[in-house]
Amino acid sequence: MPVLVVRSISVRQQDIMLGFSAGVMLGATAFSLLLPGVEAGTGIYGGALAALLVVAAGTLLGAAGLWAIHHYLPHEHLVKGAEHVKDTVQLKRIWLFIIAITLHNFPEGLAVGVGFGGGDVNNGLTLTIGIFLQNLPEGLVVALSVLTLGYKPLIAVGVALATGAVESVGGFLGAGLVSLATYALPWGLALAGGAMLFVVSNEIIPETHRNGHDTAATFGLTVGFVLMMALDVGLGAV
Repeated sequence: MPVLVVRSISVRQQDIMLGFSAGVMLGATAFSLLLPGVEAGTGIYGGALAALLVVAAGTLLGAAGLWAIHHYLPHEHLVKGAEHVKDTVQLKRIWLFIIAITLHNFPEGLAVGVGFGGGDVNNGLTLTIGIFLQNLPEGLVVALSVLTLGYKPLIAVGVALATGAVESVGGFLGAGLVSLATYALPWGLALAGGAMLFVVSNEIIPETHRNGHDTAATFGLTVGFVLMMALDVGLGAV
């Protein structure tokens, strides 16, 4: 919504905000997905080693799955441009942006759905608040990027909202997945965690370091990670 009154922010500010988003996603992956996955798996599979192996395999599968989609589906990065597109005239750049951000948001919705579907309300709330917080700067950057393509502010807002809507789909899918069978919970948490790790490492961090603002973006990431850790500890103590 701020793009209706603020038409631009500096590249440095964008990198800091995206770094913050990356930090929140890393914190959510560690504290609300992978560690709870190992904990749940220990009880389900009868030991910590078996749980660790399941979560490790699920994490790798989640990252590999998103890599496969990322590799073959045409999309456009915020900075480095189009990938796997032979003719950008046929696929308007606005749709390439929508595809790219949709790829990023789906695992976030999946993570929230799995968090609630596992029956741990505090874990689900932690993920929800964390993803909500990181969506704010990410959505603003997306809307500003759409503005640079020459679209009107209202369209930029609409595109940003539409790319976030896919999180609801991921949420229902994640909750449904782990509700069908108890043993699926560690796999669901690990798959969502692996997908989010891929997004952070393959997409967000390289984007924030491309313009020479490495240090500022890194501190943004650190703040996001610490905030997610505080949320996890704070809600867990309630």
